Amino acid sequence: MKIAVIGTGYVGLVSAVCFAELGHDVYGVDIDEEKVAKLREGISPIYEPELEDLLKRNLEAGRVKFTTNLEEALPDTQVVFSAVATPPNEDFSADLKAVFIVAQSVAKYADHDIVFVNKSTVPVSTGEKCAEVIAKTLKDRGVDYNIPVVSNPEFLREGHAINDTMAPDRIVVGINGSDWAKKVMEELYVPLTRTSKPIVWMSRESSEIVKYASNGFLANKISFANMLSELCEATGGNVRDVTKGMGMDDRIGPRFLHSGIGYGGSCFPKDVKALIALSRETGVPLPLIQATHDINQHQRERYFKKILDVLPANATVGLLGLSFKPRTDDMREAPSLDLIPLLVKAGHTVRVHDPIAMDNAKTIVKEDVEWKDDAFSTAENADAVVVLTEWDEFRGLDLNKLKLTMKGSDLFDGRNIYEPDDARKAGLTYHGIGL
Repeated sequence: MKIAVIGTGYVGLVSAVCFAELGHDVYGVDIDEEKVAKLREGISPIYEPELEDLLKRNLEAGRVKFTTNLEEALPDTQVVFSAVATPPNEDFSADLKAVFIVAQSVAKYADHDIVFVNKSTVPVSTGEKCAEVIAKTLKDRGVDYNIPVVSNPEFLREGHAINDTMAPDRIVVGINGSDWAKKVMEELYVPLTRTSKPIVWMSRESSEIVKYASNGFLANKISFANMLSELCEATGGNVRDVTKGMGMDDRIGPRFLHSGIGYGGSCFPKDVKALIALSRETGVPLPLIQATHDINQHQRERYFKKILDVLPANATVGLLGLSFKPRTDDMREAPSLDLIPLLVKAGHTVRVHDPIAMDNAKTIVKEDVEWKDDAFSTAENADAVVVLTEWDEFRGLDLNKLKLTMKGSDLFDGRNIYEPDDARKAGLTYHGIGL
């Protein structure tokens, strides 16, 4: 099947490469000429395990191509995926301008029937609005092509996106009244439904809600654990023991029930904010979602305050981890981007290290920081070390060596990856969360 994927960001590029790996003929479309040039050379603009290898293999096989020209990608194409960004506006609502531009452009250049699929995370009713844009554009052209709008949200975890695409736990497809579109989507996903989960069919509106609801629920589990961490600190409890005891209940489960400095990234913050905006627009109260957001902000702020309160004047601070989570170079909503300015403003010297995200961080971090090649050079003669990302290489640090490397003794474990007793035995002053 011939497919066009418009937008080669995280979701779009992973989708394009994986569909090509499944045997489809794929065109990736992006307005960024520099990005497209790199993709044609097999260079991925983002870090994701296995992605660049798959990109190179499918380029060599001729199954994936990249262009800045949508008209080049549309001839004979059966399915067009919109995978453009939907960032939050100042009022928390999703910015859908790019989605509607894509819908209009497809209708403007189409010369045959095409299934239009929203892969971007969009609020409910976006599909209906896209259908209206497409219908108007076709009418203005004086043509009558069949371009049904489908919702097919992604459920990718950064750092595991290839596996999540090739072996999904569910494929959600929302269609309103087009048997032809349903048949096309069934054919598209045959390579996966043979060996993986079946497609979950529903209305377009339900499908649009599923993605937001899923991320809202997972973010709420994180905020629930973080709420408990503050209670544990006030009462002498241990949040790791508490959440372990909770998570062993099959009705609750352990995943995402971990306390720390809060969630970040491209999905949870944006989607929680979008649900808050949707609540405001519809007049339907979503107090649990508002609390999820508020707790996340509070958790980050209170831990950063603890760090600033403990540090001596003009301290040297080593930060371990810059990306919002391990196995990615994604810096969106990363705690490091909030903490670094606070430390610099307070007059402290900041050193940073991340196994993967350094190059990306250098394009984003504007403050004067020292970029280090490893954890121990980051900690050398430091008054304090702060762990912001739970990379495996940080989990396995020799804490005795860390203490000998440092000038001070304060270890701020923002991800609760160390045992407090192990840190204390090494001579470190341990500052976890809820422990």
